[in-house]
Amino acid sequence: MNNFATDVKDTLIKLIHDISNVSFLFCKNSNTDFTRNRKLNFETMIHMMLTMEGGSLSKEMLEYFNFSTDTATVSAFNQQRKKIMPAAFEFLFHEFNALYLGTKKYEGYNLIACDGSDINISRNPSDIDTYFHSKSFGKGFNQLHLNAFYNILERRYTDALIQPARKENEYRAMATMIDRSNINDKTIIMADRGYESYNIFAHAEKKGWNYLIRVKDKNSSGIVSGFKIPEEGEFDITISTILTRKQTRQVKENKNTYKFLPNNSTFDYLDLHTKKFYPMTLRIVRVKLAEDSYECLITNLSKEQFPPKKLKELYHLRWGIETSFRELKYAIGLTNFHAKKVAYIIQEIFARMIMYNFCELITTNVIITQKDTKHLYQVNYTMAIHICRYFFKILKDKKPPDVSKLIQKYILPIRLERSDPRKVKVQSSISFLYRVA
Repeated sequence: MNNFATDVKDTLIKLIHDISNVSFLFCKNSNTDFTRNRKLNFETMIHMMLTMEGGSLSKEMLEYFNFSTDTATVSAFNQQRKKIMPAAFEFLFHEFNALYLGTKKYEGYNLIACDGSDINISRNPSDIDTYFHSKSFGKGFNQLHLNAFYNILERRYTDALIQPARKENEYRAMATMIDRSNINDKTIIMADRGYESYNIFAHAEKKGWNYLIRVKDKNSSGIVSGFKIPEEGEFDITISTILTRKQTRQVKENKNTYKFLPNNSTFDYLDLHTKKFYPMTLRIVRVKLAEDSYECLITNLSKEQFPPKKLKELYHLRWGIETSFRELKYAIGLTNFHAKKVAYIIQEIFARMIMYNFCELITTNVIITQKDTKHLYQVNYTMAIHICRYFFKILKDKKPPDVSKLIQKYILPIRLERSDPRKVKVQSSISFLYRVA
């Protein structure tokens, strides 16, 4: 029963070992760092940081070394982590992903969701790139912004880009991740209203991807407000336009044909000299959600294969990335860092994302037998993550648990009729003094 879980664990451990053999590539001082034989060598540091939870650093160290009196000190840990560049964890994240590309498709398409999430870090007013002054919050707070690609059907993160919250640019982050993606087969990239941009549409098209992006409704100041569209109700129309930065008489007199983009509007495929015009065809679909409630989508998917009803169902799947952020923060422990410096926090962000993917790889391959009951059942992902992390942490000299049977034991009913309004409130980072006991 543990064959697949063991294979995934062995694969990740081998990757860590392979990276440790070239650790000089990921150290601040390649000539001297990790050249001496120490208890906390490069490989041990990576493995330990992947298994960290929400406790204090002293508690994490004791648990990792099985409460041995020979446990390494917190000071030794901090000295060793200083030597490791965040790129080590980012590289491991991408290498691990590359070995498990996945086979789950939606009518032959990969489904990738893009979204971002703010991450609260230790308060530091002197860090102008991450600090926000807040009268309502009192002292102010610091944040990083995590931009991520998430394979909805595989339930795994495929890419991530971290920005200081003061320099947050979700448009640029999404375009960058599209361009550098190694996914070259049929793909649908989905995003919410914050990614409404001609530049995003163009980058997806250049990549050979399809896109499905929710945009502001026709009565707002979004993209669709600039086109002649039906005044009310549902619709499914295709509009062709030519984007340009030129302000010639021809452009001004043919506003239904040309769309002028000012210089402060980012578009990477236009200039005033060699790339003067960019033709673009947009399919704008407005679907009804409830009484007097509508949702507006822009896509380049065909009407024949994806009628409005199917687009509505397809976009609903995007919610999977919202759920993943919740699990990443509260089940994996992204809200509990063991450092104050941004570089060290980035180490831990990628370490948590690696562990999230590790846990989901194992969990999604566990079969839940459905019984003749009122509800269908699904895995309790919080418990599954706890089981998988423990499984990864234990060394070969200790008998591993039966991961599949344990995950099958902890299940929850699927209640589709339930909904819970999103609660948005200001939250601070969790102090080192108030950690899980």
